[in-house]
Formats: sequence, structure tokens, C-alpha cells
Amino acid sequence: MSPDCTAMIEKNYQPADIESRMSRIWEEAGAFKAGRPERRHAKPFTIVIPPPNVTGSLHMGHALNNTLQDILCRFERMRGRDVLWQPGTDHAGIATQMVVERQLMERQQPGRREIGRARFLEQVWQWKAESGGVIINQLKRLGASCDWSRERFTMDEGLSRAVVKVFVELYREGLIYKDKRLVNWDPKLLTAISDLEVQQVEVKGSLWYLRYPLEGKTFDPEDPASFIVVATTRPETMLGDSAVAVHPDDERYAHLVGKHVILPLVGRKIPIVADEYSDPEKGSGAVKVTPAHDFNDFEVGRRHNLPQISVLDQEGRLALVGNEDYLRGLPEESEQFAEEFHGVDRFAARKQILVRLEDFGFLERTEPNTHMVPHGDRSGVIIEPYLTDQWYVDARTMAQPAIEAVRSGATSFVPKNWEKTYFEWMENIQPWCISRQLWWGHQIPAWYGPDGKVFVAETEEEAVGNALGYYAEQEVITPEQGREMALDPSRREGFITRDEDVLDTWFSSALWPFSTLGWPEDTNDVERYYPTDVLVTGFDIIFFWVARMMMMGLHFMGNAPFPIVYIHALVRDEKGAKMSKSKGNVIDPLHLIDDYGADALRFTLAAMAAQGRDIKLAAQRVEGYRNFATKLWNACRFAEMNACVLPSGFDPTNAKETLNRWIAHETARATREVTEAIEAYRFNDAAGSIYRFVWNVYCDWYLELAKPVLLGEDSAAKSETRAMVAWARDEILKLLHPFMPFITEELWAVTALTSPSPLAGGGGEGGKPQTPAQEVPPSLSLLHRGGANRALLALTPWPALEGLTDDAAEAEIGWVVDLVTAIRSVRAEMNIAPATLTPLVLAGASAETKERAQRWNEVIRRMARLADISFAASAPEGAVQLLVRGEVAALPLKGVIDFSAERARLDKELAKAEADIKRVDAKLANEKFVANAPEEIVEEEKEKREAAAARKAKILEALERLKNAA
Repeated sequence: MSPDCTAMIEKNYQPADIESRMSRIWEEAGAFKAGRPERRHAKPFTIVIPPPNVTGSLHMGHALNNTLQDILCRFERMRGRDVLWQPGTDHAGIATQMVVERQLMERQQPGRREIGRARFLEQVWQWKAESGGVIINQLKRLGASCDWSRERFTMDEGLSRAVVKVFVELYREGLIYKDKRLVNWDPKLLTAISDLEVQQVEVKGSLWYLRYPLEGKTFDPEDPASFIVVATTRPETMLGDSAVAVHPDDERYAHLVGKHVILPLVGRKIPIVADEYSDPEKGSGAVKVTPAHDFNDFEVGRRHNLPQISVLDQEGRLALVGNEDYLRGLPEESEQFAEEFHGVDRFAARKQILVRLEDFGFLERTEPNTHMVPHGDRSGVIIEPYLTDQWYVDARTMAQPAIEAVRSGATSFVPKNWEKTYFEWMENIQPWCISRQLWWGHQIPAWYGPDGKVFVAETEEEAVGNALGYYAEQEVITPEQGREMALDPSRREGFITRDEDVLDTWFSSALWPFSTLGWPEDTNDVERYYPTDVLVTGFDIIFFWVARMMMMGLHFMGNAPFPIVYIHALVRDEKGAKMSKSKGNVIDPLHLIDDYGADALRFTLAAMAAQGRDIKLAAQRVEGYRNFATKLWNACRFAEMNACVLPSGFDPTNAKETLNRWIAHETARATREVTEAIEAYRFNDAAGSIYRFVWNVYCDWYLELAKPVLLGEDSAAKSETRAMVAWARDEILKLLHPFMPFITEELWAVTALTSPSPLAGGGGEGGKPQTPAQEVPPSLSLLHRGGANRALLALTPWPALEGLTDDAAEAEIGWVVDLVTAIRSVRAEMNIAPATLTPLVLAGASAETKERAQRWNEVIRRMARLADISFAASAPEGAVQLLVRGEVAALPLKGVIDFSAERARLDKELAKAEADIKRVDAKLANEKFVANAPEEIVEEEKEKREAAAARKAKILEALERLKNAA
């Protein structure tokens, strides 16, 4: 091969140029399309993307989640599977509605209420068309190999039909119903919100101790026998109290159970009940029970059949006048109080009520109290537990098959410990509130007749027909009126009205694994691609999404939507703190891609994705893996400059040279390790294996050891080594492709100088080239600058190397590697200058070791900085002894280093390491520190201890060597 070809690979690795070019090539080739003709008989592999909000922008959680999914998809695609990675976005009800409302306000246009529902929804769809694809393009920048031709949206026509069908069927089965229960209510957005949209914020507030007078006693603030003390953080809700609860085992209050108190300021008589919810150790041990304004109190109220008295309106103001639940049974003078406080904001009312309580002697004392207060993550206001009519799913009934699916092993969690979390939540599941008081979303397919009767149907025509039939049967309308209304829509205007609420976003997301495949109309893809193969998601949506997909999949499809649920951890900042805008520690993945390339970010996330362990991300780590990409780039340039080309039909099993047989052996081993790790979802182990193989084995050892041959005279050994360098390089590109798709596809393209078969060098049996079952279509191959035409790397078979294990080659080259590594380690420990050449004595060496030492004499001396290599029966005096594969290698260092000074230096370092360990141990033994310090600080201290312990072990090892050498 002529050296003129060496200009093929650019001198410098430039990720941005490569990534934009490769993205275009993949898209033009349709590389990621599912169901291609050449794979029609292949086994399918399906993953559904957790649909990001259409309003969203790529954050680090997305980057991790989609990197791991992409690794699996690219891996299985190369293994010959018909891969469908289903992409799409979620309509994100509240978030999208807020974005469009804000846009209207900024443009000084009329607001939502002014323009009406129909025109507002037009505005939302217009916004979606203009701005809704941002995150999809960002996912493409990351390298996500989804079948983008199948992109879906939870509000598109097909998915909307699925949502309506599911709602109607569940309603008819009695699994959807309407009920009055407490919900998380946002007084600013005026809608119920899910638990996931509630952010718990630590607030420095107060705990107020209130005296509730006992019935039949003359209230006297100085007489404890005349009242019972309750503690509360929300005195404004006391107006809705319907009981006081004490623990059944609390002897202080046993004599009061069954008696009554008179509610201060209000005059309502309420019972004292015994309930285990009350904690004798907390506050006074007695708690006020307000079923309409507290989730725990709601359950206490149900257990004791207490009235639910709501005293707030939707905007968080006191609603007392005309409130029959509040006024029932109150003395007349209470009406004046109601008029005085009616319409007052909840927090203003709190202050006024406290003043009034103090004036009458009902406020015993106030204590500072730091506690968690729920806030709306969108509105930022304090969320109110609010009693209202909403639509619910009977989650308890639907959860049973989903629990059994995991218990039986039909679906498994990775890591396994998440199954416990899943069971705990599912076995204590509450009714699922699915209605939202919004305009953007799937409008609930329920209509109300003139008397409030509900008609649930898939279409308005069906609902009208059902209503007309019902009211004709009830003789509310005559048959003639019914016929007229059926024929003339204008005659039935106002006869039935549609429910204005929309469905919780999670309702449509729960159908994602099968609705995206065309269910219920088109079932061909459902039959081929459902159930999916694995779900990759974060732990925070196990309950909101994973559990609900399980319920819906089992109910409507008859089997679970996925056999494996891989739960990845959280990406934190470099100190282990959770990222948040308020802390200013958010790391933008797009900035990292701009600075270091998508491949470096992807590899960083994969390398750190240990099961069950959060990722501490620092830009330096990403920079380090960019350097890894540069190392690979330079290794490929080195191969090219040395005319290392893969000949057609090359078979690595025929290699004669020990060094080449060794790299074949190591390549096969790396292939096994990477394959097994990906199959087991141990992404960090897979990344670690390929990293070590590329950087240490291939670059640092194989290419270094091969240099004398490559730079020597032409020979059979040189030709074989050139071919083997190219072969191993190609296998590396295949193994690394799922992790670093851009750089590997580029290098695969620019190194394709001769490769008549589109799959040359692929992993057939014995590493022989595979003959493709079908010719690769021109659209799926690349005509490269070198003139060769071969398949895209993304569609090239995964290595399946057999017959390459060579223990003899590993024993020889492995010995050279271990010997040089051990010598380098000692030189570093003993601070021996690189220019200082030291002798090496192989003590009691076997005949085999002597032969190896003689064969590799020049290489070992050059790489280990040795003056010479000799043999002796035993190690000379004053030599540091190394055990290399069971035999002694000795470095005579007398005169090279000052043993006393070196020992003193190591003793000093040992003392420092021990002091560091002692300091950390003292901190970790301090219960107060462990309990109060942020989690990331405690973790950081543990890591410091691990580092100090490792340092100590190395120092002790070095000291032991010195001792033996003295």
C-alpha cells in the first residue's frame, strides 16, 4: 500500500465536524429504521423512549437515560436484531399551557379566558408546530438512534383514539369513576396536580399549640383540666376541624376518648377519637383532624366517619358564607365570624385567626418549627390539599396483576432492590386522580345531561344517542323530541354538555408501549414489537409511569409491556449534590457536547453508570474521555501512516507471530467482557473493559511492541502485523460503536481502503469474514475516500470471535507486560528519574523465562528504562524484589537511591495517610455529623477515606520492598 494514502485521516480530532456529518449520513441511509426488508425475518428488539415533555430541553437526566438506551439499541442492531427504538414527546399539559399563556402575555394579546377554549388550543398547536421539536433535535445531537420516521406525540390523532377507547372501556368495567376526595390543588393554576409536580420545600415556620375547651367545662387558660392542647402548623384550617385525635395507648387522654371539645372561635362541637395516626411523642400527643384539608386527616376522617368540612375556595381564600358544611350546627353568633373572614386569603387569615386565638386565651405557646411544605413545581405557590370532585382510576384493582407480574418474575427490575420499592407502593396504592382542570390535554369523554347524569362514550354522537334513549325512557323527552334532536344538532344544543376537564398526562403515557404501535386500529406492529424488550428509566417515575404502564399493558394487551425494567441512578454534580437551578450547579449536556463532543459525554455517562450508584459528574471527566477519543484517533492515524490495511479475507486465526496471536486473544477476551456486561446492563463494566483494551492493551502495549516490526524491513511478519493492527482496530471500532457512535463511524469510513465484502472483518466463526445473507443496499453503505464500499458501522455485525484463545501467546506477552508494569511501578514509587537506567536480575528464572527475556530483551530494556538484563540463582543484596507470574525479578538499587532517605519519605507519607484516615473516622463516628450533614458531604468523606486507605496500602507495599532490599 502506497504511503500516499496517509492523508486520509485528518490530523486533529474535531467532534463537531464529525457529528453533524455522521448524523446526516445515518438519516439519509435510513440506518435506524425498523422493519427493513433485509431484517424482516430477524428477531425484533424494542425499546420505547420515555417521552420527554414537548416543552423540554435536554438535561443531564435525559442524556444519561438516552445514552444507555442507545447503547442497547446499537448493540442489538449490530447483533442482527430488527430494532425499533420508538421516539416521541409528551404533550405536557400544565407545562405547555403555561408556556403558551406566557407567550400571549408577552405579546400583549388577550389571555386564555378572553379568547376561549377553541382559539386557545389553536394557539397551542401553533406553538407546538413552531417550537415543539427542540428536544428531538437535541436527542439527535446526542446520537440517539431512534426510528425518527415513527415519531409520535401523545396528542396526535392515533394516540388520542387509544386514550378515549381506554377511558371508555375502563369506565364501563367500573374501573374509572367519579369521587370527592382530596387532591394536590394548585391555587394559582387552579388545577389538581400529580405528586410528581409537587416539590417539597424546607420552610422555617412555627408550631402553634392551641387550647381546645372540653365540653361541659368552664374554659380557664390556667386550668389544664378544662381543655386539651393540640399542635398545628396550619391554624387557618382549624375552622374545618371535625375531631381531635389521640393515640389509643396514650394514657394521658384515655379518659377523654368519646368526649367532645368546643372548637375555639367557631363553637362547633367535635369528638375526641382514638386513632393510631396520632403520635404521643410529637407535640402534645393530640392532633386536630381536618379531613377536607389534610391527606392523613382525610383517612382518619374516613375511619371515624367524620364530616368533611372544606373552608377554602379554589384560590386559597376562606369560603364560609353560604358554606352549609361549615355552618351546620353552629350557633347564630358564628355567622358574624363567617362574614368577617369570608374571602380572606389563607395566609392573611392565619395571622388574623392567631391574633383572635391569643386574645381569647386559646393560644398556649408558639415554637419555631422547620418542616417540609409542598409547593407547585410550575407555579411556585404552596399546594393546598383540596376536597373536590375528580375522576379516578381504581388503581388498587388494576395493581394486582402488575404486582403478580413482578412477583412471578415475568417482569424484573435491575437493580433488584427496586422491586421492594415497587411492591411497597403498589400494595399501598391509592385511587389515581386522572382529571385536570386544564384546557390542553385529552378532554375527558364524558357528557352531562340536564339532571347531571353522566354519559361516557367514544364520540359525542354516541353520547347524544345514549342520552336521548335514556331520557326518552324516563319520559323526560317525548319520542318525537328525541327524533328531532337526533336529526338536527341545533335542537339539542345545551341538552348535554361535555366535561371540561382533561386527563392527567400520565394517563396517555401509560399507554405508550402499545398506543405508539397503532393500537387499537392497526395491530400488525403491535404483534411484532409488543411487548418491548426492556424499559430504561429513572427511579423517580417508577410509580407515575412504570407502574401505570404495567397496569394498562396487562389489562389491555394481556401481558406486561416489558420483561426488564432497568432503573438508572441520578446524575449529580462533582461533589455529589443534586443539581438545581437555585444552587447554580446545573451542568448543561449541550455545553459539554459543544466543548468535548457527544461521544465523550456518552462514554463518561456509561463509564460511571454503576448499578445503584449515583453519578458524580465533573467536566474534567468528560475532558478525560475526549482525550480517550483523541487517543483512538491517533492510534488509527498511526496504523494508517504505517500502511496497516485489512486484506480481503484476512483470518486472524492464521496469525503466526506471538504478538499478533496475543492481540487476537486479547480482542476475543475484550469482546466477551463487553458483550456479557451489556447483556447484564452493567454499562460501566462494559465501558471499563473497552477503555482498558483500547488504551492499555492496544495502544500502550500492542502498538508499542509492534513498532520495531512495523518500522523494520519488509517481511512476512511485517505484513501480518500490518493486517493484524488493522483487524484489531476494526474490532475496536465495532465494540466501541454503541458507546461512541460518531467517532467510530467516521474512522470506520476513512479507514476502509480495501474491503471487497461489505462485511469484511466481521465476526463470523473463527473471526472469518461473514458472507451477508443479503447484499447491503447502496443506501446503507458508504463510498469512502479510499475507494472502498462497505456497510455503515451502525449496521455491521457485532464481533463474535471464536477460536482465538491462545494461552501460550498470552503467557509470553502477558509476562512482558506484567514485568515492565511492575518495574515502572517501583521506579515511580522510589522516585527514580527517567534518565536513570537500572539493571534487572531475573533470579532463579526458568528456561522458558530466560528464552522470553532474550527474545524481548531490547523491548523490555527500552520500555522499562533498564541498563541490562541478567540472570542469577538468587536476588543480589540491596535489590528490590518483584514477583512476576510466580518468578522473582530483582532491581539492584544500592547506589541508585538512598534507602534511608526513601524510607523516611515513605514514613512521612504513611503518617499523613494515617492522619487522614483518623480524621475521617472521627467525623463518621460522630452521629450528629452523619445525621445533619448533606448526603453528598458524608459521601465525600467516605471517598476521602477510601483514597487514603488505598494510598496507605501502596506506601506499606513500598516500605516492605525497601525492608527486603536492605
